[in-house]
Parts: sequence; structure tokens; C-alpha cells
Amino acid sequence: MRQVQLREAKATLSALVDSAAQGEAAVITRHGRPRAVLVGVDEWHRLRNVPSFGRLLVSAPLGEEDLPERDRSPLREVDL
Repeated sequence: MRQVQLREAKATLSALVDSAAQGEAAVITRHGRPRAVLVGVDEWHRLRNVPSFGRLLVSAPLGEEDLPERDRSPLREVDL
């Protein structure tokens, strides 16, 4: 992924947008630190529709018999 300083991004925004539309994302940095990512709209839609891990778990076709019995033992012993 290409890194571009904010100053350069301002000067070449049109070219960066064209590249992003073709699938080449760009990280925009300010003072050497990543601050934003420019991606094409197709990639943004794809990433936006990726379900969270929690939603994947909730939608998994698991029954009670598929899950192991819960271990209720303490995680660790604490010396006081």
C-alpha cells in the first residue's frame, strides 16, 4: 500500500482517486504518522459489508450439543 504525505496528497488528489478506483489504496500520513486511508468505493463497500466476528458466531448453526461444557474452575490461583 502506497504511503503519501498529506501535502503530496493535496497536490495529487485526482491521481490518488484514480489509483484508488483501480484498486491501489493509499495511506495518507501527517508528520510521518498514518492518519487516513484512501480506497476505491468498490473496496469500501466490500469492507463495509464484512460481518463482525460476533455476528458470525451468532449466525453459526450450532446447537447445545455442539458446545463443550463450561469449565467453571478458577482461571488462576491468587496468593495473598
